[in-house]
Amino acid sequence: MRYMLLIYNDPAEMAAMTEEEGGRVMADYFAFTRSIAESGELLAGDPLQDETTATTVRTAGGTVALTDGPFAETKEVLGGYYIVDCADIDHALALAARIPMGTGCVEVRPIQELGEMPG
Repeated sequence: MRYMLLIYNDPAEMAAMTEEEGGRVMADYFAFTRSIAESGELLAGDPLQDETTATTVRTAGGTVALTDGPFAETKEVLGGYYIVDCADIDHALALAARIPMGTGCVEVRPIQELGEMPG
């Protein structure tokens, strides 16, 4: 089953890190990514650009509204993701627990299997 691991963190916390601390965090991320790639569980994953590059699109009654920034005011923002293929939710949660985090969190969500698209 496929799961999306959504990584949320506080950009201010990352910005406050020394170069050495940031380097350790990145090394930990690379090691984690390498381990799930080697196990065959990694399907995709990328860091996202800074939240200031986000645009939120809302539609209502045929009207489209664009808002600069993420969809909600929050201290923690979506910073990246992994899509993994593993046997069950327990294993997906175990993988999420291995993602190197400071005070952030990882949301684990099953990917809905839609089958073939019509057309």
